[in-house]
Amino acid sequence: MQHRTLGSHGLKVSAIGYGSMGLTMAYGPTNEQEGIAAIRRAHDLGVTFFDTAELYGWGTGSNEILVGQAVKGFRDEAVLATKFGFDLPSRSEQGYGLNSRPDNIRKVTDNSLRYLGTDHIDVLYQHRVDPDVPIEDVAGTVKELIDAGKVKHFGLSEAGPQTIRRAHAVQPVSVLQTEYSLFERDVEQLFPTLEELGIGFVAYSPLGRGFITGTAKPAGEYDATDMRNFDPRWQPGNFEKNVQAVDRLADLAKAKGITVSQLALAWLLAQGEHIVPIPGTRSVARIEENTAAAEVTLTEAELTAIREILPYGGFGARYADGHVPTWT
Repeated sequence: MQHRTLGSHGLKVSAIGYGSMGLTMAYGPTNEQEGIAAIRRAHDLGVTFFDTAELYGWGTGSNEILVGQAVKGFRDEAVLATKFGFDLPSRSEQGYGLNSRPDNIRKVTDNSLRYLGTDHIDVLYQHRVDPDVPIEDVAGTVKELIDAGKVKHFGLSEAGPQTIRRAHAVQPVSVLQTEYSLFERDVEQLFPTLEELGIGFVAYSPLGRGFITGTAKPAGEYDATDMRNFDPRWQPGNFEKNVQAVDRLADLAKAKGITVSQLALAWLLAQGEHIVPIPGTRSVARIEENTAAAEVTLTEAELTAIREILPYGGFGARYADGHVPTWT
């Protein structure tokens, strides 16, 4: 497995990482042993970068505990990333509230250390920007945790250029994490800021929440707990257009002797040397498929063909109305 350095602060990780959200939420029924097996197989294949969050366990720590158990035998080789920033387990009609107050950051960090079974967190992200807490206070609190040895690197998620700059002035930001894939391209407008400040980029949902694997089903055909039942890209009208685009990508992939998932991940890696995607799956076979994408090199002609198929991203919004973060 190739490795990449995210940003200018020494954060070195595998070119393909692993996102653990789907092990405990959002994508239907889960199986703990399958999740552990997937993470361990990823490690066998060279993956070192594992991403979790307080939110993924709905405030119980279940996702972090699972990840911690899975990496226990190779913790020294793993780069563990987790996140704070929600008010759990209280919930409003609009969903979980935000909470990046310094006392909550400290509490969540200590919980995460305990759940993960480790003495330090390699990357600590603010999961979502909290408009009620100055980002300088957030960055200052993470700086204290870094100085105390509990955290190594500071990350932001779904933050805009002003927020990134203000945070970076207090504590250097090593990495920004935001959704990015052939289906979702809006974040590209932030890349000049990241390059200027020496900040790496982590792409979550790099396979369009599974749509770009070529196995998408129409909304309503998933388990009742699966978020894709409500995702705009799975709704009638958008769904058919996205399927057609993925079919065209699959033809391009087949001609190269790879899968459409590998094509999509290789495309992301080709967008910049400081970009690392973190696909998530409970399937060992998918792990093997995804990690092999790190060895795929796309030609300029192939990159041009991909742009012609999806010049602006997929059809349909990222989320249902009112759920898309506002970048500032």
